[in-house]
Amino acid sequence: MPRTLLLAVLFVAIGLELALAAGAFYAPAFTLAKFGVQYGPATRFLAYLTGWFLLFVSLMALLAFGRVWQGRPGYAGLCYLLGWWWIGIGVGIYIQFGRPENLLLDSLKGLLLIGLTWQCQARRLVVRR
Repeated sequence: MPRTLLLAVLFVAIGLELALAAGAFYAPAFTLAKFGVQYGPATRFLAYLTGWFLLFVSLMALLAFGRVWQGRPGYAGLCYLLGWWWIGIGVGIYIQFGRPENLLLDSLKGLLLIGLTWQCQARRLVVRR
C-alpha cells in the first residue's frame, strides 16, 4: 500500500510540475502572475529560467517514479531528495513571501514523499529478515 501511495504522490507531483513548466514556456505572463511577478522585458529571462528549472524537477520526479515502479533500490535517495527539496521550497516561500498555500502544497507533498519512502523501506527490511 505505501508503494502505491508513493507512486500516486509522484504522479500528481509530476503532473503539477509539468503543468507549471509548460505554463512558464507557453504562458509566461500567466505563470509569473501566479508567483506574484509582473511579466515584462525585464522578467522574460526569469520566466525562461523558471520553465527550465521546473522541467528539471519534473524529470527528477519522473526518474523517481520509474525507479519506484520498477522496484529498483536507488529510488529512496531520489524520493528523499525530492521530499526535502519540496519541504524547503514550501517553507522558504512561506517565510519570504507569506504564502501559506505554497507551504501547504509543497511541504505536504514533501512530507508525504519522505513518509511513504520511509514506510516502503521499513516494509522491505521486515520482509528480508
